Amino acid sequence: MRFFKIFIKMTMAALALICGASGGVAMAQENPKREFRGAWLHIIGQSQWQNKSTEQAKAYIHDQLDKLQAAGCNAVIFQVRPTADAMYKSELEPWTTWLTGKRGKAPSPMWDPMEYALEEAHKRGMEFHAWLNPYRVTSDAKEVLPTDHASKKEPHRFVKYNGQVYFDPAYQENRDFICEVVEDIVKRYDVDGIHIDDYFYPYPVKGVKFNDDASYAKFGNGQNRNDWRRHNVDLLIEQLHGTIKGIKPWVRFGVSPFGIWRNKKSDPRGSDSNGLQNYDDLYADVLLWAKKGWIDYLAPQLYWTLDRDVAPSRGLAKWWNDNSNGVDIYIGQDVRCTMNNADPKAKRADELDTKVELSRQLPNVKGNIWWHGYWVTENLKGVADRLASTHQSTIALPPAYGDDNRRAAPVTKLRLEHHDGKTFLCWDNPAHGRDQKATDAVRYVVYEFFPGEAADNLDDPQTIIALTPMNRVLVADEDSKEATKGLTFVVTALDRMNRESQPTVLKL
Repeated sequence: MRFFKIFIKMTMAALALICGASGGVAMAQENPKREFRGAWLHIIGQSQWQNKSTEQAKAYIHDQLDKLQAAGCNAVIFQVRPTADAMYKSELEPWTTWLTGKRGKAPSPMWDPMEYALEEAHKRGMEFHAWLNPYRVTSDAKEVLPTDHASKKEPHRFVKYNGQVYFDPAYQENRDFICEVVEDIVKRYDVDGIHIDDYFYPYPVKGVKFNDDASYAKFGNGQNRNDWRRHNVDLLIEQLHGTIKGIKPWVRFGVSPFGIWRNKKSDPRGSDSNGLQNYDDLYADVLLWAKKGWIDYLAPQLYWTLDRDVAPSRGLAKWWNDNSNGVDIYIGQDVRCTMNNADPKAKRADELDTKVELSRQLPNVKGNIWWHGYWVTENLKGVADRLASTHQSTIALPPAYGDDNRRAAPVTKLRLEHHDGKTFLCWDNPAHGRDQKATDAVRYVVYEFFPGEAADNLDDPQTIIALTPMNRVLVADEDSKEATKGLTFVVTALDRMNRESQPTVLKL
């Protein structure tokens, strides 16, 4: 570990001399200590899951998370409910088609993919955000739902649009059921976040009407229909927030909306863009949700080139930063678009460096989420290599939230232990009570300082050598005291809200 760190410092210093003047490479020392570095792993449309045995699927998840971690990611947003179905054991909804090939068909031998992915993410010190689509019931017109499905028994609660079936957002029964699904997940699984995507009222199809005449006549009370639809979605978001926080206040609630709230031609508060609008077309007033405190983060999907006329991601990133309304902004970055398009203004062959640099220049933007994670793990056009060697070459802690005055207790009995010819840094974890609390220590940050380095400076991410849920890390491949002579190790605990404890120090 020590020699690897020396090598990294020397390599980055050399790169700084070569590239520092041109700004062509993001240096490790410029990487922030705290940053959300997520990746979406979707299952909808991914037939590879259906073709794998249980052990093969587990190995696949294991491999995907290994590769994301190697690329410097510290969070995975894993799709667990794409179409009112479940990528986990549920008594409320059937097993997903995308796992077994047939809705309701259980995997054999039985296993729980969400549970496994969550445990594997946590083993790597990564956050796990469970990703759900709230309203969508089917993904295409071909799927035939079983006769005992709620849409067959209570068809008034559903709308068919462009061949697909949706929960009608107007019905309180539907909001209650969606919240029941989320409640079940939050109670039974140790998730770090609940994440919903950009599908609220469905994306409009030209010439096709979303026929909610019956529910509008029943519940509209003469309100403007567009305002009424927005209010229906507002009610769900507010109720979801209350559901999550009422069970586990530390579980974050995030939304990844379409990348345009409103265009300036529709609203002077809008962005310089000319595309589809969340507010007007999907009936999602995401800025209101942030202002009301109903969500913890927004991850706008800026899946366009930097300067595309109708939707320039450069300008939109700045707009979302300026309109964050007090919540964290994580930019949703399209990997393929980013790597396939040049940035002529900066004389760069692709847009990766510019997009990451821009995200770090904006004070309310706290990270990026890569769409999709499979392109990262496939190393599309070298993106994983680039992230690992530059922009995500240091370990980053996810952003902290909650009351800064509350945090985990520090670790104790920091020491070296020798096993099997190797040297480990070990410590005793703070005790947990019977019930989970926000201040429970769940991960540990390990810093290493060389002789002459100030061990009280914990702001330099290059000094972080591990972010782990374990209570020991390997620090030398030998058990000689000379291997660690003169080093100083510091360990802090992170609680469930990523707040860092007081440091515990071991000087050798």
